[in-house]
Amino acid sequence: MSSSSLELEILEKNKKSIAGGVVSVNRATNPVKIFKKAKGAYLWDVNGDQYIDYHAAFSPYLMGHNFQPVEDAVIEAIREGQSLMGAGTTIWEGELAELIKACVPNIEKLQITNTGSEATYFALRLARAHTNRDDVIVMQGGYNGWHNDVCFNLMDPLETMTGHQEGEEHQLRPFSAGMPSFQKNVVHVVEYNDIAAIKKLLSTKKIAAVILEPILQNVGIVKPVDNYLQKLRTACDETGTVLIFDEVKTGFRHALGGYQSLIGVKPDLSTFGKACANGYPLGIIGGKEELMAYFYHPDPKKRVLIAGTYNGHPVPVAAAIATLKFLKTNEKEVYQKLESLGALMQSKLEGLFANTKYVTKTARQGSAFATYFMDHLPKNWMDIAKNHQFDVDAKYRQELIAEKIFHFPTPTKQGSISFAHTEADILETIKRTEKAISRIKG
Repeated sequence: MSSSSLELEILEKNKKSIAGGVVSVNRATNPVKIFKKAKGAYLWDVNGDQYIDYHAAFSPYLMGHNFQPVEDAVIEAIREGQSLMGAGTTIWEGELAELIKACVPNIEKLQITNTGSEATYFALRLARAHTNRDDVIVMQGGYNGWHNDVCFNLMDPLETMTGHQEGEEHQLRPFSAGMPSFQKNVVHVVEYNDIAAIKKLLSTKKIAAVILEPILQNVGIVKPVDNYLQKLRTACDETGTVLIFDEVKTGFRHALGGYQSLIGVKPDLSTFGKACANGYPLGIIGGKEELMAYFYHPDPKKRVLIAGTYNGHPVPVAAAIATLKFLKTNEKEVYQKLESLGALMQSKLEGLFANTKYVTKTARQGSAFATYFMDHLPKNWMDIAKNHQFDVDAKYRQELIAEKIFHFPTPTKQGSISFAHTEADILETIKRTEKAISRIKG
């Protein structure tokens, strides 16, 4: 699959003004793709070609692109004269807060941010204020945002992890320059599902928080095994450590109450984003009132600053209210359809690959899925790094794009089905996937 001359021309033109040519470096693709329009389950590129979309802009479009009830709510908010007041509270941010609490029973109090990264940043601040500790634990291969505390060990190559043993933490590898050297003194990285490594670090009583995606969805779909999340909850309780579920990708996509409602584990703090406002920029941090109270603590020395000129901006708030109202009103219909389409996609992919030379496993949670070119479902990133055929995965994604099926062309990235997809879309996807597979040369 090659890029069109028009797409290459646009990228080169943008590079003259935009550093790197894209405004978020993780959007850079090979092949270069430039889209100009989206609706429902479909994308159109600058050449006028239509694609069935399973990227969903890194998954926020649970309802599909430009979902009409959400767009209508945004337009109505603007017509009503809602604006960024920048003084005091507003009716609409209160309405959204009540709605989120009604959807996620584990949230007692919350705050609204602009992005998931901001939400995870504030969550760690709260944890440190509450525990009077500095250190935090993050997951190898996980993604919790761009800030210094979580900017480590993102999908490390296997050769950089030589010598790592289960039950131990990883050597730190920042994935950004410009970070202060002292940051390495307060961040610890472990493998997902490695409860022994967590317990060893927690026993030092220096850990303020453990932050993780409850399902590791930055690298596909890696689920907890052997009651990992329940054991993590117990270990945090025993050591006074704050447990933070980063549900920016899992929240609302898998269940109205977040993945935490499915697994039956109550975190101390949760962060949400992505599907919350169906593509509009909005993040949520919420949890126990005793922790959230640090945002308005009577003692200034214990108070945690949360600020943001655009927090609670009426446009994304209107989008979030409309999205959550639709999900709440149509909960059974939406999640049953997403589960049905996800199950159909999984079964068809498994049947398709069973008739090829490729050994694969397709992991899925509801509407999110990922096919691994390995003989078992992965336990963590180390497992993927050792066993997944990254070169075949990359070629597979490029051939899918050639068939006008858009998955992000980086190995292990999850596919996301939306409420706008139909059974016909899934079956057409499988038909084109069969053609794509036939052209892969491993």
